[in-house]
Amino acid sequence: MDKLKAYLVGFLMAVIAIAVGIVWYGGWRLLLQVILTLGFLGVTLMLLFFTALTFYAESWKYGAVLAIFTAISGYGLYLSATWQKLSVVAGIIALFIAVVALGVWYISEPDLSLVDRFKSAESLEKAGRYKQAARKYEKAGNYLKAAEMYEKLGWMESAAWAYEKAGKYEKAAEIYEKLYEKEKDTYYLKEAHEYWKKAGNMERAAKALERYAEEEPWFWEDVAKLYEELGNKEKAKEAWEKALDYYRKEAEEEGVFWEDVGNIARKLGMEELAKEAYQKFLGYCLREAEEDPMWWKHVAEAYEYLGEKEKAEEAKKKYEEYRQKIMKANEETSNFPEGKGE
Repeated sequence: MDKLKAYLVGFLMAVIAIAVGIVWYGGWRLLLQVILTLGFLGVTLMLLFFTALTFYAESWKYGAVLAIFTAISGYGLYLSATWQKLSVVAGIIALFIAVVALGVWYISEPDLSLVDRFKSAESLEKAGRYKQAARKYEKAGNYLKAAEMYEKLGWMESAAWAYEKAGKYEKAAEIYEKLYEKEKDTYYLKEAHEYWKKAGNMERAAKALERYAEEEPWFWEDVAKLYEELGNKEKAKEAWEKALDYYRKEAEEEGVFWEDVGNIARKLGMEELAKEAYQKFLGYCLREAEEDPMWWKHVAEAYEYLGEKEKAEEAKKKYEEYRQKIMKANEETSNFPEGKGE
């Protein structure tokens, strides 16, 4: 048992022991009196705090309401402590329960007026109150109708969300494509791609991702792979060529990308470029290995790309020696004796 559970069990045992002691000393009536008094004390202090805070914020209307409830709670505290007018105490408790229930009911539909809460979604729709109707349809689980209401309001992202909940992924994808045309935010193309995939329309998913890659070029590789899955060799080749252009530019700044250049060049049958890229990747890895032996693993990969198996094996041995050294150091650290003073 961990410390938290032990503390909770200890606290619960202490409460039970106190309750038993109170019953033994004064009977069940005294226990009820103590519970009511402590309950009203807690509620009164909480309401007093929020009343003061509200008045401090100069929210006089809400402060006055809270002050009334604080006074009522304080009166309940007095009656409980002195054990008087128990019917009034019961009435105060019922009042607070009703207020809490009403508050929860109101919070569940904050956009609806009191009258709207008693109207059906259909009647709200006919009255042109689309926002309220959408909320009602949502609560009823009719997300398709909710989406239609959001479209009438021009709340397109909310409509897309509702269409998703309704399982109409193609509608959500179409909305995101329209939002991209309007806002020119590539986020919408990425969302359209995801929803076309969910709808099972991989052609449209590929087109959306292709448009996304035109502005975010590191996704050309994903576009190429998607077109390969679709069996569209021509589009896949075009995407691989664009991915190659992107990685060549990146490799000039950060050498680790020469590996990607080599892999794509080899895929496109550009063996000379692939070999040149792997040579540059090897040089980058060797420089990194001088500072961090972990890079011997990538040195081995570079030699394998170049077909130099013996050098690849040597690099693998160096990486394995480094890995064993790290494992041994970790093992020694984990076996280090803990301080006896703890």
